Amino acid sequence: MALKPTIYKFQISISDLDKNYFDTVNLTIAQHPSESLERMMARVVAYIHNAEPELSFTKGLSAADEPDIELRSLDDQQLLWIDVGEPAFDRIKKACRTSKLTKVYSFNSKSDVWWSQGKDKFKDIPVTVVQLPSEAIKDLAKYVQRTMEFSVTISEDSVYFSTSQGDVEVVIKHLQ
Repeated sequence: MALKPTIYKFQISISDLDKNYFDTVNLTIAQHPSESLERMMARVVAYIHNAEPELSFTKGLSAADEPDIELRSLDDQQLLWIDVGEPAFDRIKKACRTSKLTKVYSFNSKSDVWWSQGKDKFKDIPVTVVQLPSEAIKDLAKYVQRTMEFSVTISEDSVYFSTSQGDVEVVIKHLQ
């Protein structure tokens, strides 16, 4: 019998001071059985950092040929491909050919090793690569509840989460 995903429901008030984007979004997120809370919250950070009305989560880990998050145009062209983790170079190269904009959000303790081994390859393709500090993602994951409300303020490279259990600042580091 296959394990089922765990469902989380978040109501998030987003204040992106850089883009003048202010909204409250209701996200229903399926945590894949093999996915850690840290990876799920890294997906949430990536979503919030790129928030706009038509942005959506995909099947993610359940579909190897899809991004974690995407934005599609009304005529179904892929405008934005977002991968979370440390994807293979060939996967991102392919994503750059199919999407107008490609981003990678690396977040865990092996992120530095992954980047040092692949940065020479990635410099030749049009991809944005950012690193989320693993300790901040772990701190954020500690506050997760199945249903919760929180607010997020984005200013420059700082994504500040305020929850009823505590606050966490995720400082985004641009690698490329």
